[in-house]
Amino acid sequence: VQLQASGGGLAQPGGSLRLTCAASGLTFSSYTMGWFRQAPGKEREFVAAINWSGGWTNYANAGKGRFTLSRDNAKNTVYLQMNSLKPEDTAVYYCAAARSKGASQIISGSMDYWGKGTLVTVSS
Repeated sequence: VQLQASGGGLAQPGGSLRLTCAASGLTFSSYTMGWFRQAPGKEREFVAAINWSGGWTNYANAGKGRFTLSRDNAKNTVYLQMNSLKPEDTAVYYCAAARSKGASQIISGSMDYWGKGTLVTVSS
């Protein structure tokens, strides 16, 4: 299984970035997909998750109203649109996949597969 995250980079405060996670080696449409992030010196934290159909999404308070998670099962891809970025959004963002897990498990980071991260830096 491979989860390839991309789209990170440098953004100005108030700017936008779209992260992409391309999955392979798994039945993508059977998995809940999530994004997590880890800032320097901090623990990894939950950002957002979307279920297999896209009918359920969950966002951490930090991203509510600013981040939008979507998926395209035909392309085995999940997208995290991040708007109104803040310096505190600076972190390495990780894509992850889970199957047959409840919301609390997903939010706690109990995922089956993890990708390598992509760095997001928000700075003027």
